[in-house]
Amino acid sequence: MVDRSYQCKDVLILAYQSFGVLFGDLSISPLYVFKSTFSGNLSNYQSEDVIFGALSLILWTLTLLSLFKHVIILLNADDNGEGGIFALYSLLCRHAKFSLLPNHQTADEELSTYHNPRYSYRNLQSPTVKRFAERHKKAKTALLLLVLFGTCLLICVGFLTPAISIRSAIEGVKVRSSELHYGVVLIIACILLVGLFVLQHRGTYRVAFIFAPIVILWSLSIAAIGVYNILKWNPRVYKALSPYYIYTFFRDTRYDGWISLGGVLLCVTGAEAMFADLGHYTAASIRLSFFCIIYPCLVLQYMGQAAFLSKNFAAVSTSFYASIPDSLFWPVLVMATLAAIVASQSVISATFSIVKQCYAIGCFPRVKVVHKSKWFRGQIYIPEINWVLLVLCLAVTVGFRDINHLGNAYGLAYMSAMFVTTWLTALIINFVWGQSLVLALLFALFFGSIEIIFLSSSFIRISKGGWVPLVLSVIFMLIMFVWHYGSRKKYLYDLHNKVPMKQILTLGPSLGIVRVPGIGLIFTALVSGVPATFTRFLTNLPTFYQVAVFVCEKTVLVPYVPQKERYLIGRIGPKSFRMYRCIVRNGYKDVQKNEDDFENDLIMSIAEFIQLEAEGSGTLEGSVDGRMAVVRTSEKFGKRLEISKLERNGEASSSMPPTILNSSKSHILQYLQSTYEMESPGSTLRRRVRFKLQPDMNYRDPNVKDELLELVEAKQSGVAYVLGHSHIKAKMNAPCLKRFVIHVAYLFLRKNCRAPAVVLNIPQTCLIEVGMNYYL
Repeated sequence: MVDRSYQCKDVLILAYQSFGVLFGDLSISPLYVFKSTFSGNLSNYQSEDVIFGALSLILWTLTLLSLFKHVIILLNADDNGEGGIFALYSLLCRHAKFSLLPNHQTADEELSTYHNPRYSYRNLQSPTVKRFAERHKKAKTALLLLVLFGTCLLICVGFLTPAISIRSAIEGVKVRSSELHYGVVLIIACILLVGLFVLQHRGTYRVAFIFAPIVILWSLSIAAIGVYNILKWNPRVYKALSPYYIYTFFRDTRYDGWISLGGVLLCVTGAEAMFADLGHYTAASIRLSFFCIIYPCLVLQYMGQAAFLSKNFAAVSTSFYASIPDSLFWPVLVMATLAAIVASQSVISATFSIVKQCYAIGCFPRVKVVHKSKWFRGQIYIPEINWVLLVLCLAVTVGFRDINHLGNAYGLAYMSAMFVTTWLTALIINFVWGQSLVLALLFALFFGSIEIIFLSSSFIRISKGGWVPLVLSVIFMLIMFVWHYGSRKKYLYDLHNKVPMKQILTLGPSLGIVRVPGIGLIFTALVSGVPATFTRFLTNLPTFYQVAVFVCEKTVLVPYVPQKERYLIGRIGPKSFRMYRCIVRNGYKDVQKNEDDFENDLIMSIAEFIQLEAEGSGTLEGSVDGRMAVVRTSEKFGKRLEISKLERNGEASSSMPPTILNSSKSHILQYLQSTYEMESPGSTLRRRVRFKLQPDMNYRDPNVKDELLELVEAKQSGVAYVLGHSHIKAKMNAPCLKRFVIHVAYLFLRKNCRAPAVVLNIPQTCLIEVGMNYYL
């Protein structure tokens, strides 16, 4: 009983918090729905039946697409609690072989987050459609293109939402100040937009606590205004709940009524956010918020506007603000502006997350992803995307003098993204949930046909603003696909030209070179074998560090990888070679940690692997490429080595006596290091810990202690990062189109994106780049 009360309390808390993130966009739709619906020739139909018909269309669209599709059905299609287009794609790739990620391993399927216990159908016989898609690469590519197109549409929503929301809220001023020049409203909207984007880098953790009260107060206010208008102007508006008025609407308006659907669909803009941001909340909390507050408040507001318009049709262009009682106008205007800012903030943050997910699976150029420890989990900031969104947002705000054109672009982008989600969900129903193909088709045909009808109306408005999201989505998708194509070809070249392990083993423990103190981290996309970058380095400079670690950072199609399952450690060659392989597995929503933390975790993981290898799995002496082991799962982790923080004077803060290690650095190198640290204070932040062995630790094998001592000494000597600096060229006999893609498009993206060292936050003093020519 106590557990149940705690569960109810948690659901209520999450439901309260969800208002500030999920429902801002949906709750401000009444600002522009009726205005956009009656913007064309439909304004010539001023009968009560037509207004009731438009209201009936709005209510049933809100009910079918928001309530039934998203709240009741789609919230069940989560990926370990995460939602969105990438969650659907991830589920499909894990339950069917649809993934195009090149470095998949069987060990990835052993992750605790890889298989959802609710989906127990993966062992059933594969349906014919599934087997066909798994065998044909073109089908996998088509699925990826569909997902990328959906994400590009949502990126367009990322700059269209702030533009239409804030501008619609500010335009209410003209209702009370009719002589106010249009340019003044535009300047105020632009100032708010610039301020919104400029402050993105500071995060929302300081002000996020007021988001939920703003949206709740706004929702209750518009509901109260709706009830006021129903009672004052037309109590018979409840009749519009009957779908019969939809029939009379199209019977009377015909073609003009069909064209008006492009405005009606704006009532569901924001519904996709309930599923996309599912990871921050639970399905139960979202359903509670929607059923109890959002849905009834929106229904009452739309009914109140319709009741007002049935008696005051001349005010249709400003129906929301015109229907507000005079005494409440300015407070409601302020709340509308605040609600629009909250809605815009949520959409911008979701856009950052979408771009990060595209980048994680290799479908977006390298960008800088910022996450601060005091921010909420999952909250990130991408500077490049922020400024692109700002420029596009200002462009459409200023460029579209008629806000109805902005609504056309917004509605087309949102409905197209919902259509993509519908077909991905149909695949989930069949391939993941294990339901029949007939049920999946019924879902797709029912909701898809509704969305197609709305899209057909929106496409008529392409010349009136609808072209913006389509053109920009195609541009974004071309960027993504070109980057994915070039990156995949580069990986395949690395895979084809990797060095056989037997060739390395014949060189002996010294590898035929001079081994110097320190640790060398060789970054590669390969999960097995030795990259050509390493042998090229040895050819030009026949020396390397005493400890060599081949690091592969890759993305697994799960939202998050638990920290205790993140590192796969293995040994390359005999123990005397002191060569290891580390595969760092990240989910598509994982945020990269500080590089200092990565170094420390890596050293601790290798130390754990050395001890586990000696205690459990026996020796791998003489193996060509050792077995991989998931470390950090042992209860003994963290007891092999001890980490002590360094004070400003360089001494360890721990009171325990460290194991004595002779520094391998010469006096000249030590002097140069201390001089550099004095000149670059920021660099000292990377050397704030020291490793030492536990003094009371007993070792069965004395060689284990020697190897750990050597690892600790190498860490104290310094860590260097070895990255490939690639020069991409197309093969001489490549087709003209491929040569254009490689030489022009892909190289342009590479030159204008972040360098790998910048993304990994590697200081120049620790970086070694090895030039390589790639012929793709």
